Amino acid sequence: MYSTNKKIYRFIICLAIMILAGTTVRAQVIPSPWWFGVSGAANFNFYDGTTQTLNNTLEVPTAFHKGYGVRPFASILTEYRPSGVWGFILNVGYDGRGGKFDNVQAPCNCPATLGTDLSYVTVEPSLRIGAAAGGIYFFAGPRLAFNINKDFAYTQLRQPNVNSQLTSVNSTIVSGQVGLGYDIRISRSTSTSLVSLSPFVSYQPYFGQDPRSIESWSMTTVRAGIALKFGKGHRVKAPEPTPVAVAIVPVHDFVFTVRAPKPVLMQTQVSETFPLLNVVFFDEGSSQIPSRYVLLTNEQAQGFKEDQLQRKQSQSTNGRASSQLNVYHNVLNILGDRMRSNSNISISLNGASAKGPQEAREFAENIKRYLVNVFGISGGRIAIQGHFKPFPPSEHPGGTKDLALLQAENRRVDIETSSPELMSEVGGGMMKSVQITDTQFDPLDSQIVMNVDSASQLLRSWSVVTTDERGNRRNFGPFTGDQAGVQGSAVLGNSPEGDYKVVMTGETNNGRTITKEASVHLTRQVESVKKGFRYSIVFGFDRSATVASYNRFLANIVAPLITEGSTVSIHGHTDIIGTPEYNQTLSESRAKDTQRVLEHALANSGRDHVKFETSGFGADAEHSPFENRLPEERFYNRTVIIDINR
Repeated sequence: MYSTNKKIYRFIICLAIMILAGTTVRAQVIPSPWWFGVSGAANFNFYDGTTQTLNNTLEVPTAFHKGYGVRPFASILTEYRPSGVWGFILNVGYDGRGGKFDNVQAPCNCPATLGTDLSYVTVEPSLRIGAAAGGIYFFAGPRLAFNINKDFAYTQLRQPNVNSQLTSVNSTIVSGQVGLGYDIRISRSTSTSLVSLSPFVSYQPYFGQDPRSIESWSMTTVRAGIALKFGKGHRVKAPEPTPVAVAIVPVHDFVFTVRAPKPVLMQTQVSETFPLLNVVFFDEGSSQIPSRYVLLTNEQAQGFKEDQLQRKQSQSTNGRASSQLNVYHNVLNILGDRMRSNSNISISLNGASAKGPQEAREFAENIKRYLVNVFGISGGRIAIQGHFKPFPPSEHPGGTKDLALLQAENRRVDIETSSPELMSEVGGGMMKSVQITDTQFDPLDSQIVMNVDSASQLLRSWSVVTTDERGNRRNFGPFTGDQAGVQGSAVLGNSPEGDYKVVMTGETNNGRTITKEASVHLTRQVESVKKGFRYSIVFGFDRSATVASYNRFLANIVAPLITEGSTVSIHGHTDIIGTPEYNQTLSESRAKDTQRVLEHALANSGRDHVKFETSGFGADAEHSPFENRLPEERFYNRTVIIDINR
């Protein structure tokens, strides 16, 4: 019995996983809210309680308790789905609840068995709750069952077999159920005759399911099956299937535009030049190197090479940030490996602490001790200094806003040297970059870019809602700038392609609500892995720093990789310190300045057939490359990211 139950539960779990992981089949028509169909399933019935008095003439000598059985379920069904979320389901059908009790021993030491053929006509109305996107739905509701069969068969060794009917069987049972299913469209996308196949599972607990008015026999049922549903729909006119679709809707003094990306790539293999901060931050109340930095043993350090960090696999933007931070958090091991390989490198560790130079020197001493004891670097190659503040410090002139975040950035050790083998020619005082080959999903150039003309001046905020052909909605925002981006895959979900209505709702500064509408067609490209290059330029807290300090790097290193016909995506970001308005303006300005430098370099080399996609996202958490919890994350968020897609 136990082994059988385990198999049944495994089957049900696998079916549920299949439902949750099903692939959405695209639809090209808007369906009617009414669906009709049939369903078939297996009822897995579990018995519990006590059964001994079978009818008015037979009371068996030994009571039966637990039992199990599998019986069929079949129904006709109706569904009403007025929206993508709420709906109603009605099933009317045959419901088998028979089974076999576990064998018992009569007092004569005779084995005895009991099987039942209970069955009902069932009426099951349910509330249907669809997910925000895709075909998954949940349902719950009452079950009203009318008994149509109460046969049983009793056997006992050395006694005649008894085939009869149970007495005191409740003619009507009121109980309940919960479950989930998944609608898989199997009709052609151009057909208005819609057909879907829907695997489902449901759970019907023992509450209210006592089949008899005597004794304590109770029943729990798990149902697993599939439904075939039919509906009607009407066609919608799809936008022109161009790689870039632009919809412009002017209303008064606003223009709302939506630009689709190229086919949304499943994977992009990016060769990334990742800038390496020459800073180690320390936690408040401790002079020890924080545990988030990777610290090796002597044996591990002997085999460490920085090229071990070059290949990373990232499944999302967050995964990409995680792999990059892993490289940065190995900064002391990279430093030790480079100093071990270049005996002419000498460095100065300049500690800073608001508590004074003594604690600042302790920071630097602990780093020096690690390099000497673990990597075998001579202590004479490492100088130590301590200060109240780093240079330049992270601080607002004359202000106390975000004071705790600023103080955390000033508890640190800066690694400084004049050795070209260690420091980068990029600028910004950072160490030489680390090369990362990263296979990523959802690159930055697969975004739907939306523009609301003059939004930053005339609107308090604005949001968008995307709706697919099946009525599934997704919400994005709020946004405050003129431009915002949304990952194409966030809209597509599991669909290979689709047509989407995009509705923008904004609130003007005088409290008026405006609504604009556009449409966009998205396609997911899965045939190949696209290759590209990524560069980042990182700015310190010195807000007077401009892109001009990176002109040489952009012109001599980045521009030569841009070939005729390439697409260059440039995205500016900031940390969360400061006002959203200032950060938005700063990120846009740096991104546009970067584009101008690259355009000038390309023009000088005779290359002009290059497409630029340039955006500034300020401190928008939806697009920030990193979180803003740690000082190093905020440093890395002060960036312009350049993606070159050939």
